[in-house]
Amino acid sequence: MRSRLLASLAILLFTAWVVACNQQATSNETEEQSAATPVTLAMGFIPNVQFAPFYVAHAKGYYAEEGIDLTFDYGMENDLVQLVAADELQFAIASGDQVILGRSQGLPVVYVMEWYRRYPVAVTSITLDLQHPKDLEGHTLGLPGLFGANYIGWLAMAYAADVDQDRVHLEAIGFNQVPALIDGQVDAAMVYATNEPLQLKLQGYDPKTLYVSDYIDLVSNGLITNEKSIETRSELVEGMVRASLRGLADTLANPDEAFDIVVKEYVPEAGGENAEIQRAVLEEALSFWQSETLGASRPEAWQASVEFMAAAGLIDTTPNVETLFTNQFVDTASVSLRR
Repeated sequence: MRSRLLASLAILLFTAWVVACNQQATSNETEEQSAATPVTLAMGFIPNVQFAPFYVAHAKGYYAEEGIDLTFDYGMENDLVQLVAADELQFAIASGDQVILGRSQGLPVVYVMEWYRRYPVAVTSITLDLQHPKDLEGHTLGLPGLFGANYIGWLAMAYAADVDQDRVHLEAIGFNQVPALIDGQVDAAMVYATNEPLQLKLQGYDPKTLYVSDYIDLVSNGLITNEKSIETRSELVEGMVRASLRGLADTLANPDEAFDIVVKEYVPEAGGENAEIQRAVLEEALSFWQSETLGASRPEAWQASVEFMAAAGLIDTTPNVETLFTNQFVDTASVSLRR
């Protein structure tokens, strides 16, 4: 009888210990979750396969490992820059020209991680034998409007290639470049290099395409924050950069895995009947992300971008190039990732 009582007591004590351990583990996990810093990463577009590096980093828990509880949000790029400058958002994806424009207006935004190594805008045609941007002279060029990356890309290409812009008729066609080209509404169109030329090829056309990056080294999309975050939340900025770089490296190394993550968890409409074109878009984008040092800005590209925007009359005040970007977080993150 005594032995049975002792055995029962031992079982009760063991059960109580297991319950206590589980409660402590749950408590610790809850504390860790509550300690994570809520961060919104704002994009300048809608959910899209092009954001694969950030989706991969999120799905693999890289942001969580940095103590970041990340949420994706979407909106117009110029609005995002203003919100980051006001510290209403701490991080956003934005292009170099938007950072230059913001700094010229006194906005304290800073580019902290390069994502696109090459500017992903091009001019394409299915009727003209484009060999040089000057071949556009005397023809109609379609673009969404006098705004955004397509317009900046056109101005930069024309500036760098010495195109007589008075001899090129610009026509606003919205984001309908493919049907406008096929229907003959325009002779050529400014497009995203990773998108419309691929659509045309899949429809049996042989587009002739010239890339803006072959004529001028513009700073493209990357991660931006503000001066306040750099000064008071430097560990958070470093964590965002490190996690994003890990996602970028993984996507470049294994695009099939990245595409599966995108379709299953973030952009389901990229699958199914759209899978062929969307997978091709991702594959094409990889060449625009590749860099000798992932994430690092190049001062000469920023200088070229500032000089172009000033010459084109896009900015009234020329900002100091050194205020536009910093590589300190990429350098620190790269060192820790190599360990």
